[in-house]
Amino acid sequence: MNTISPAAESDDVTTSTPAENTSTEATTPSPASDSAPDTAPATASDAAPATPAENAPDVAAPAASAAAAAPTAPAPSARTLLKQLQQQFPAFRDCLPLAIGIDKQLLARMPGLDRKTMRAALGIHTGSMRYLRAMEKATVRYDLDGTAGAEVTDTHRSHAKEQLQQRFKKEAERKKAEKAAAAEAEAARLRQEKLQQLASKFSRG
Repeated sequence: MNTISPAAESDDVTTSTPAENTSTEATTPSPASDSAPDTAPATASDAAPATPAENAPDVAAPAASAAAAAPTAPAPSARTLLKQLQQQFPAFRDCLPLAIGIDKQLLARMPGLDRKTMRAALGIHTGSMRYLRAMEKATVRYDLDGTAGAEVTDTHRSHAKEQLQQRFKKEAERKKAEKAAAAEAEAARLRQEKLQQLASKFSRG
């Protein structure tokens, strides 16, 4: 039996690259040229004073720099994101077998979602014992809103079953190791206690 990582319900999700967002910036028209006088002044003293727009300070640059300097909120952790998904979407809340390409659905619903954090959250969810138990007996997959879709294949059910068996085996080995360690610690304590008793006996003699 091949060992598969806990977060390896990779058949349930696919990594996709969403289309890049494009935006069109509006251009600011230049000041109207017909505001200037029809004829040039004869002397420098006759020249028209500068318009208020020309003397106004440029506030666009400071505003842009202030926006750039503003700290950005840190991306949530994978477990924090998973809790959010469980609160927001029935498929996660009810631990339903997820539709293939659920990551694309998430990116469509949450455009600003960090892909790396999303993949980690999906790995935690699909690698959980609860999800694997659901997948082991599942027949249908569901979208984010809990709407039934494609069927679960025998291959994916078998994969979930193998994952569960590996988990149970590791858990049994862990408990066995803990029990052996506790027994060894108790034996060491008893040996130490006997040595202290012998030392006390000889010291009295």
